[in-house]
Amino acid sequence: MGTLNDQAVLQAIFNPDTPFGDVGLDLGEEAEKEEVDEDGVFPQAQLEQSKALELQGVIAAEAGNLSTALERFGQAINLLPERASAYNNRAQARRLQGDVAGALEDLERAVTLSRGRGRAARQGFVQRGLLARLQGRDDDARRDFERAARLGSPFARRQLVLLNPYAALCNRMLADMMGQLRCPRNGH
Repeated sequence: MGTLNDQAVLQAIFNPDTPFGDVGLDLGEEAEKEEVDEDGVFPQAQLEQSKALELQGVIAAEAGNLSTALERFGQAINLLPERASAYNNRAQARRLQGDVAGALEDLERAVTLSRGRGRAARQGFVQRGLLARLQGRDDDARRDFERAARLGSPFARRQLVLLNPYAALCNRMLADMMGQLRCPRNGH
């Protein structure tokens, strides 16, 4: 039936008004069947404290206070160093600060800790894919987006469509054809 990427490209061509990545076919086989309980292994009190620190970090980052955000994410990591979520969040703050190498280190750690499964892995693959794309490493980006798409990320599926040169060509040809249908040239 084709790959997930092929299905997304066809969906974008034949149904251009639907959001990219909303493939109307059964993606359940490709997506992870059940969400992994990533936090079930941690002591409840420490987990709640870690989540609270992460939330403080997110709020600080959204307010533009990246140094406080990094401090809170670091505290969450120190509290539960085997929990992937705080590494993903710190990677985002590091990237916003311009520390791409530090962000990539945190994303590698998040993907490793999550064993490539669940929400933390999905976020890690998406973020790592975006950084690879910004650096012009499209093959690496494609690999990470494929892994995130298999874990159920609609954003990653949209990125795969955008990375497909055939989809870009088809979309351009389709747009030209639709333009000609809307505004036919005289005499043709």
